[in-house]
Amino acid sequence: MADWMIGVLGGSGLYAIDALDDARWQRVDTPWGPPSDEILTGRIGGIGFAFLPRHGRGHRIAPAEINARANIDALKRLGCTDVLALSAVGSLREEIAPGDFVAVDQFIDRTAGRPQSFFGTGMVAHVSLADPVCPRLSALAAAAGQAAGARVAPRGTYVAIEGPQFSTRAESHLYRSWGADVIGMTALPEARLAREAELPYALIGMATDYDCWRAGEAHVEVDAVLAVMHANAARARRLITELAAALPAMRAPSPIDTCLDAALITAPEARDPALLARLDAITARVLGQRGD
Repeated sequence: MADWMIGVLGGSGLYAIDALDDARWQRVDTPWGPPSDEILTGRIGGIGFAFLPRHGRGHRIAPAEINARANIDALKRLGCTDVLALSAVGSLREEIAPGDFVAVDQFIDRTAGRPQSFFGTGMVAHVSLADPVCPRLSALAAAAGQAAGARVAPRGTYVAIEGPQFSTRAESHLYRSWGADVIGMTALPEARLAREAELPYALIGMATDYDCWRAGEAHVEVDAVLAVMHANAARARRLITELAAALPAMRAPSPIDTCLDAALITAPEARDPALLARLDAITARVLGQRGD
């Protein structure tokens, strides 16, 4: 059993958390480069939070240019036990209306060129990603969203596209035929990296629009998205306070906490010291090499 420390990755329209006590922005350096911004740390009702605006304050970083490795590494270095991602998404289903939330439980990756892993030549690891989100955290976040006044779908498949453009109509129909429920540009490789970092991860998608699949409906425009996004951001901030109130006093272990035990495959004598040095926070538990 241990204390909770929730890392929160804020999406479009969510650049701070007002409810934090003893809040302060702090810089975290990582061997993967700078994270998207300084990280706002504090507590809500005794629960520790570390909030990182994924696009940076002022929304200055494009989706494909987000340094997801640095973001996840920074949260790990701050002692986060779990990560909650909040993301603006487009809806690919009639029943998921703009303003609704979705507790995402699966992903389809259509990104290209983004670093997908902390590991590589000199230190190879293969984590299981069959079930990419933490069911415990996802259920707690979904319930918190409902308590915050949002209508929340309990599951959904997120298709991650490269962007920064929105989809063509043909693509939107294709993704629907694949079984995708929502569409966005930032959840991957973020979810993959959280798993490699042994951080249970959940994502609440906040629907802002119907993408462009609906017959006779105008295509997606940023101004329409922004109007719904601001309302969603207010509910997202309330979700965080509701989550803090709902968390058990002590955090029971998760199987994800130790997923690297069965993932590291490179023989000790073949491991690259330079890569191991970069992995100091990610593999500290399993290899015991972190010295700070």
